[in-house]
Amino acid sequence: MSRTSTQMIHEGDYVAEVSIDLIEDETGWSPHVSEEDVLKLDRVRLALRHGDIAAATREAKVYALTPLSA
Repeated sequence: MSRTSTQMIHEGDYVAEVSIDLIEDETGWSPHVSEEDVLKLDRVRLALRHGDIAAATREAKVYALTPLSA
């Protein structure tokens, strides 16, 4: 059984919202993430780190952070 979850990745001035599947089973390691979703998280994180927003938006929703003055 699996359910969809959202992971937020923050790198520099950007935040990416990545959809992943949490896999639930009867083991003590439940819930866990598939290797494919872990690699997706890594790809998005590296794309943001290198400023490749186009690559990050292929797999996630990307938001630019704007600082606010008090």
